[in-house]
Amino acid sequence: MVERLDSELLNDLLKAASDPTRREILTLLAQNGPMRVTDISKRFEMSLNSVSKHIKVLERAGLVIRRTEWREHLIEVQMSPLSEIDRWFADLRSIWELRLQALDALITKGDKNE
Repeated sequence: MVERLDSELLNDLLKAASDPTRREILTLLAQNGPMRVTDISKRFEMSLNSVSKHIKVLERAGLVIRRTEWREHLIEVQMSPLSEIDRWFADLRSIWELRLQALDALITKGDKNE
């Protein structure tokens, strides 16, 4: 049985990843490992509050998790939700591959008839 894509999850992931600042935060976390919110905010020319709002969007999409150690909030990237986007792209690729194969068959058939 083919597993259906979770459309709501995919929408949340794509929406969260559509913003350049959030993509930069994800890249930063993937490269550096867990970071404090304050350390993340120092990398951007915006307020701590603005960076926190971006992080909350990423948290709701499941792309980051927040761990509290003593008084510090550490943000850690979660790569597993990206598999939903990979599956969606794989489905798109398979649809196009079928169309291209059908087109190739038509062209090949037309060549043989000439």
